[in-house]
Amino acid sequence: MADSKPLLSLDGDPMAAEALLQDVFGIVVDEVVRKGTSASEKVCEWKEPEELKQLLDLELRGEGESQQQILERCRAVIHYSVKTCHPRFFNQLFSGLDPHALAGRIITESLNTSQYTYEIAPVFVLMEEEVLRKLRALVGWSSGDGVFCPGGSVSNMYAVNLARYQRYPDCKQRGLRALPPLALFTSKECHYSIKKGAAFLGLGTDSVRMVKADERGKMIPEDLERQISLAEAEGAVPFLVSATSGTTVLGAFDPLEAIADVCQRHGLWLHVDAAWGGSVLLSQTHRHLLNGIQRADSVAWNPHKLLSAGLQCSALLLRDTSNLLKRCHGSQASYLFQQDKFYDVALDTGDKVVQCGRRVDCLKLWLMWKAQGGQGLERRVDQAFALARYLVEELKKREGFELVMEPEFVNVCFWFVPPSLRGKKGSPDYSERLAKVAPVLKERMVRKGSMMIGYQPHGSCGNFFRMVVANPALTRADMDFLLNELERLGQDL
Repeated sequence: MADSKPLLSLDGDPMAAEALLQDVFGIVVDEVVRKGTSASEKVCEWKEPEELKQLLDLELRGEGESQQQILERCRAVIHYSVKTCHPRFFNQLFSGLDPHALAGRIITESLNTSQYTYEIAPVFVLMEEEVLRKLRALVGWSSGDGVFCPGGSVSNMYAVNLARYQRYPDCKQRGLRALPPLALFTSKECHYSIKKGAAFLGLGTDSVRMVKADERGKMIPEDLERQISLAEAEGAVPFLVSATSGTTVLGAFDPLEAIADVCQRHGLWLHVDAAWGGSVLLSQTHRHLLNGIQRADSVAWNPHKLLSAGLQCSALLLRDTSNLLKRCHGSQASYLFQQDKFYDVALDTGDKVVQCGRRVDCLKLWLMWKAQGGQGLERRVDQAFALARYLVEELKKREGFELVMEPEFVNVCFWFVPPSLRGKKGSPDYSERLAKVAPVLKERMVRKGSMMIGYQPHGSCGNFFRMVVANPALTRADMDFLLNELERLGQDL
């Protein structure tokens, strides 16, 4: 680090503060926006934990550091971080960098307000209302409610809590004493947050009944019926079904119409976890994958995933118009939600949520939507589908690549079969040896910094790659690079 006079504080020195921020923004533009999105740069600069601790000098001391040292620290933080905006970051269900969404995030962080009252967030209270209205309209609802949550897992937990409260409102005051044994239903392909939510809410993981899925990862409605009957026979009270639109690994879409029929017959709350697949609603070509979603009672949707709105941007949408959110969660704190304010207190939305302080998550999506328009976002979704299809067709042409299944979404799941295993599928140790390939290739690509792809086992299938085609900056050249790089990294295996 450069040795210069410590700058103990910028308090009361607006010119120095502005100069620091100008320099930091310059570093961000250079290291993240320019280099971080360039295919000629590394996705990550991998270091082992102990080495990274030394490089970053993480210790917090009594004395402050100089502005030059702070700027170097900022640059080091970015340098050793994974560039999720890189066109070859295929590792997660989120990726890419939308400049308008980033602008919104910068403004949000700079204004540093909380989304709980119109008094301190007038622009964002009105903006959130409009963005949620637009998302509900895409689901197919002309009215309803909603809120932005800190992640899709929390959106799913909200849905479980709301469904329970609607059925047993006494539970808000009396807690679990007011409840019989409850049962909720979801497929074995569901997101793990359903079980975590059941545990967090005191229902216990045993209350989650796992419904069978077919060979493509879709919930089987007939087994849902069977599980409901079984739960009732065991003395439990069914209250909610959580369907999934875009499963995490296979990208499967549950048959919502058939599931909604089951829920209607049994009087159950239907929640759709569309955290991953919800953005498909923007595409006239592909929105049929979510046919029946308008019959849901609640929907979780994460625009920070396929739309690249930036973490975090997670909406919980409700068909309810009875102010269920506020009735379920409200506590009427008199120091925050005074009823004799000089404006319409219905605009103070903070009592609808479990949090007190709540960050602004609507601006980045609103600004991006303003810039792109619905048509631009539709093209973004359609482009992801088109590139996923291109990758599948190219993969089929090459020796050593094997699809787990034909994708219907932008999750492309496949094995890379190295030269030593080709033609040996019938051998007794084939599956065991193949399962070891993906972890080795993952280590090699990460250490090299060339790309990142997730892998996992699934059911009876050993480790395979789950390629996520989501970054709006992706091209066919990136798909070709992926296949070429795997061939190069695995040629000696």
